[in-house]
Order: sequence, then structure tokens, then C-alpha cells
Amino acid sequence: MIEINQLNVKLQKRIILIIVVMFWFSQYVYMPYQAPYLLSIGATTSFVGTVVGAYGLSQMLLRMPIGIMADRKGHHKLFIIIGACSSGLASLFRIFIPNGIGFLLGSLFSGLASAMWISFMVLYSNYFKKEDMQKSMGIIIGANNIGILVGFVMGSMFYDKFGMNFLCILSLAAAFPSTFIGFFIKEPKIDFKPLPVKELITIYKDKRLIGFSLLALVQQGILMSTAMSFTNQIAKQLGASGFQIGINSIIYILVAVITSYFSASKLAAKQGAKFWIPTVLICICIYCIIVPNTSSVLHIYFAQILIAMSTGILFSFCTSESMKNVDQKKKSTAMGYFQAIYGLGMTIIPIFTGIIVNNYNMSLAYYLMAFISFVGFLSSFYWYKFKNYG
Repeated sequence: MIEINQLNVKLQKRIILIIVVMFWFSQYVYMPYQAPYLLSIGATTSFVGTVVGAYGLSQMLLRMPIGIMADRKGHHKLFIIIGACSSGLASLFRIFIPNGIGFLLGSLFSGLASAMWISFMVLYSNYFKKEDMQKSMGIIIGANNIGILVGFVMGSMFYDKFGMNFLCILSLAAAFPSTFIGFFIKEPKIDFKPLPVKELITIYKDKRLIGFSLLALVQQGILMSTAMSFTNQIAKQLGASGFQIGINSIIYILVAVITSYFSASKLAAKQGAKFWIPTVLICICIYCIIVPNTSSVLHIYFAQILIAMSTGILFSFCTSESMKNVDQKKKSTAMGYFQAIYGLGMTIIPIFTGIIVNNYNMSLAYYLMAFISFVGFLSSFYWYKFKNYG
């Protein structure tokens, strides 16, 4: 039972959300320009896919053990501080080694930072009642997206004028203050008795956790392969300037912010996950068909709305749906599993996308992702319609 009466709950929520905004700003201020920058200095598309995939790889390897450690320790403050600090270290690699190797190392440390996202989400949700899980996820994912939005705006303003190195300095300037603020976190006291690891990992067999983790894998993998990387390259091939690429990313993340907070609303709850999850998966499928066939940057701007819904609505619903059957004492372990599985998607889908683009063409890569998202749609439809797990 979580005891939070003696804490200034509102203040602690604000502290966490402030750190979240600064943390994700630090992680994403340079992201829209990473693929174009690496290609401009001679990196191959397959190597760019590897750099993007390395971000997911380190998360995939670390999140499950971190989740178990958090449940065994019963505290999240240290993990949050490590995450914020690792984001700054990632930017230091990019600043002092501004080539493919530096960005590969930076992606690994950025992945380490994002692996700590488990503790951000679990700690924030601990300030809410169990029935308000979807609301807490919508709010914190909204703060996540605000940080990314501010990063994209700053990136679009400064990339053409000052270059990639300056964006990495901005990332560093946000990472270290957020690390400092982390020391002011005061966690709610809990009735804590750590479970043995053998018992904690039994949650990995939960069908709901497995199913929605796989749907998040599809969403995050396609997102990293498209809106966060190769869609910007398509825009550049259509003649987009650095500023226009920034606008493209801003449209995506602005809609993601709006839809994240929408997912926490009563209106979204009225239709529920059984409506929104299949619907948004179809939107992703349509997006992956539209983008490689467009001849205008303006059309890509409109298409970004579809992929943004996957972040704002689909991802938050998948997160809350996956946690429905999870006991409080296994929450971090379950969240670690959930995030490790979608981290797998963030690793393998961008890598294979890069290989397909390098050996065949961009259109084929996007059509394969459209097929993957359609399989996700059919799976979610079957889950809610025939398994009656809504």
C-alpha cells in the first residue's frame, strides 16, 4: 500500500514532470538531424540504421535487469539521476567525436539513459490510484512529448545556422540541470518487502503484458524507422531545407503532445483501448503507404499527424493495458519487460529498414512496415473481439 499523504504530492509530481521535459529535450534535440547529418559526412544508410538501432539495443539489454533491480531496491530516485546524467554523457561523445563512431557510442549511452525511463514512469504512477493508471501514463507521456517538441523547435531554429555540434551542446545544457533537480525527488513511502527474483519474473508469463508489449514493439520500431529517421531523409530528397525538416518533426511531436493528453481524458476513456489501439494501428499502416509515394514535403507534413497518433494514443494505451494485471511489487519488473520488448523493436526494425533501403529502395522498406502494422491491427482486433480481454 502506497502512503503518500505526508508528502507534498503536487510538488513531487511537478518535479518529476520538469525532469521528464528536460530529459527528453536532451535526448531528442538532435534526433531529426541525426540521419541527414551522418549521411552528409559519408555514412551509409545501413550504418545510419545501426546507429538508430543501437539506441534501442542498449535499452533492450538493460531494461529487464533494471526493472528487477528497481523492484528489489524499492526506490527509483537513483535510477532517474543515472538516466539524466547518461543523457549528458551521450552528448559529450557526439561533441568530442563528431563522426559515425561518436554517434554510435552516443546512441548506446542515450539508450542507457532511456532504459531508466522505467523508474520515471513507475514512480510517477505511484502518486495515482490504480484505476487512474491510464491518466498517469497520458500525463507523463505528454510531458515526455513536450520535451521532445521543445527540442525539435530549438533544433529547427539552430541546425542550419550552427550545425549538429551546437544541438549536442544544447542537449548537454539540459541534461546536467535535470540530473541536479533529481536529487530533490522525495519518494512516497511504501509497504515494501522485496520479492525474490524467481517470483518477480513470473510476471513475464502474463499474456496481457506479452501482447501489449509486442504491439508497443511494432509502434516504437516503426516510429524510429520513419518519423525519427528515414521520413526526414525522404523530405530532404524532395528538397526540404533543415528548417523544413525541423517543421516536419515539430508537426509530429506537437500532435503527439495533444493526443497524449487526449488519451488521459474522459472522452478517450469512453471509447477505450479496444477502439483506439486497432484504429491507430491502421493509421500507421496508411502512413507507411502514403510517405514513400508523396511528391511534396507538404503532404509529408499532413501524414505526420497519423504517425503522431501512435505516440500520443497507441503507446499510452499499450502501456496502461499491459500493466492492468500487475501487482505493485512487480510493477518495475513488468515495466522493464514491456520496455525491453519495445526496445527490441527500436533495434531490429530500424536496422532492417536501413538494410532494405541500402539494398533495394525506400518504398519497399515502408511497405514492409505497413504490413507489420496491419498484422498488429489484426492481432489487436482479435484480442478484443474474440478473447474478450477489453
